[in-house]
Amino acid sequence: MSTWDARRQGEAGQRNKPADMAMTFRNLCRSSPWKWQSLRFEYVDRPSADLPNRDSSTDAENPDPDNTVQAWLRRPGALRLESAAGVVLHSTTGINDSKDGFYVSSTRKSWLLPPQLVTPVYDDGGLVRRRPEAAYGEPCFGNGRFAAALDPVELAGNSPVPIEFPDTNAVDLGPILSVDHQGRPALEAVVIPNAAYRPSDPGAPLCRPGRNLIRIDVGTGVCVSSRSLENESRGSGHWLRILAVDDYMLDDLFVAESMNLTDVRRHITWDISRGV
Repeated sequence: MSTWDARRQGEAGQRNKPADMAMTFRNLCRSSPWKWQSLRFEYVDRPSADLPNRDSSTDAENPDPDNTVQAWLRRPGALRLESAAGVVLHSTTGINDSKDGFYVSSTRKSWLLPPQLVTPVYDDGGLVRRRPEAAYGEPCFGNGRFAAALDPVELAGNSPVPIEFPDTNAVDLGPILSVDHQGRPALEAVVIPNAAYRPSDPGAPLCRPGRNLIRIDVGTGVCVSSRSLENESRGSGHWLRILAVDDYMLDDLFVAESMNLTDVRRHITWDISRGV
């Protein structure tokens, strides 16, 4: 199956048997790098349990509009963030910088290709079953939960665990439901981290100890909501609303100073002066 066919077959939302839903959930968590190139979204970080408790029926609502940030992200490393008032909080600089000879020759990791340039192993639904070695990593802001939400592979690992050792899964999954999150289909499950769970940022994991309510967007593989259900940390996590996928984004969005590039989507008018 080609990458093109696999991306769109996964978005079609094939019907799975209940026994396959756990595999589908985990494969979806591995699929983000191959499902989109640019994303526009709103993001709220909930680092503590100070926010009012909400049940699952209201979790799709914005939990904290005043602290919502607007984000524009273009892979591999371009990110722009604005506050709810439109103030620029962060803008990538140096996205076109070249790497010098010392950097290229210093480590093996510097030779890895971006994940979009390598082919993973897909399942029958077009989701990623096994991820290859590649230069993974999303732009980060505030803490590691921001980047982990964009590529939630920490919930599944790079590949399935041996069937003889189910406890080596990163998390245990409860019943998996198909839900609506801000007008987009998502998979929701109560998950409990195992001893094998290795968050990308131990200080800001997607899953805290105990039960957590997790939602994964079906079309992008992005974790759009995480919320602890335990009393000591109830409500902590994050919320994300996807506004647009694979929009065309100019470099001017992400650099400190505009390069005065022309937006080719707009009609260019030509003023022709008439001679006397």
